[in-house]
Amino acid sequence: MTDEHDSGEDAHDEPERETFEHDPVGHAEARAGMTVGELADEYGNAGVGAANLHEAVDVTEAMFDDDVTVFFGLAGAMVPTGMRRIVADLIRDGYVDALITTGANLTHDSIEAIGGKHHHGCVQAEGKTEREHDETLRDEGVDRIYNVYLPQEYFATFESHLREEVFPVLEEDGVVSIRRLTEELGRANAAVNEREGVEEGPGIAAAAYENDVPIYCPAVQDSVLGLQAWMYSQTSPFSLDALADMTDLTDLAFEAEEAGAFVVGGGVPKNFTLQTMLVAPSAYDYAVQLTMDPKQTGGLSGATLEEARSWGKLEKDAENVSVYADATITLPLVVAAARERLE
Repeated sequence: MTDEHDSGEDAHDEPERETFEHDPVGHAEARAGMTVGELADEYGNAGVGAANLHEAVDVTEAMFDDDVTVFFGLAGAMVPTGMRRIVADLIRDGYVDALITTGANLTHDSIEAIGGKHHHGCVQAEGKTEREHDETLRDEGVDRIYNVYLPQEYFATFESHLREEVFPVLEEDGVVSIRRLTEELGRANAAVNEREGVEEGPGIAAAAYENDVPIYCPAVQDSVLGLQAWMYSQTSPFSLDALADMTDLTDLAFEAEEAGAFVVGGGVPKNFTLQTMLVAPSAYDYAVQLTMDPKQTGGLSGATLEEARSWGKLEKDAENVSVYADATITLPLVVAAARERLE
């Protein structure tokens, strides 16, 4: 005869759960006076994107160790949207060993270095359609990057800067690497910034030049910087060798005892950063990706870091995390929290 009491207890026994770990979600606290690091720790109590951001801080902290060679991929419009100083400070303070970025970011970085400014704007003016608003901006000589404005005369100033301060020095060498171009750009930006007493700092390229951090710009042609380089090459011995950087970048990856990839956005900088490990004896040990690109398109920009592992770009046991949100929000949070822990 079955004991009903015992049977009842058996019915309430918890089933064995192979993939369940008893780690209940907590409730994040947000209080006055918290540091960024403390807020990031609170994110660790929560779920969804908050948990991912907390993990990104953990991986970034490990990646920024002195023994890890850090490759920083910077895509998108991160400079005109106000992320310039964060990246420059990371370089200046020794957290970045190589920067892979776009010609657009270097163009906007240089504009700020020599006295130009980006301005707060709007996506659509009151009483106008978005198209009518942009037609007005066109008539007024203002370029729009979402809700950021840039007067076109700053591009003219930048073009003069290149022709007077950068290209003539490189012309003596004839064909040069893109890295050599970015070095000279950083030197010129720093020199003009100091000479003219520009209130804004000299920026990313200058910080890289002054701290011997190489900048690789594999799609430099896709920018005003690249366009001006091509125009100058039509009437001078100066030209760019797009393959020349591959040896330096590969050597850096080959010699790294441990390597980390911090990737902001997608596109060419992301792929160029990750594919470097395809010709190295090992792969990335750490990787953080800040993006809004979805994986469902099958494109590179949205490809997950797990997918990169299948290619041999990440070690099988690599620590990696992706945060899906606007990088102008997540980059300052992740960097500030990681630096707070380290410093």
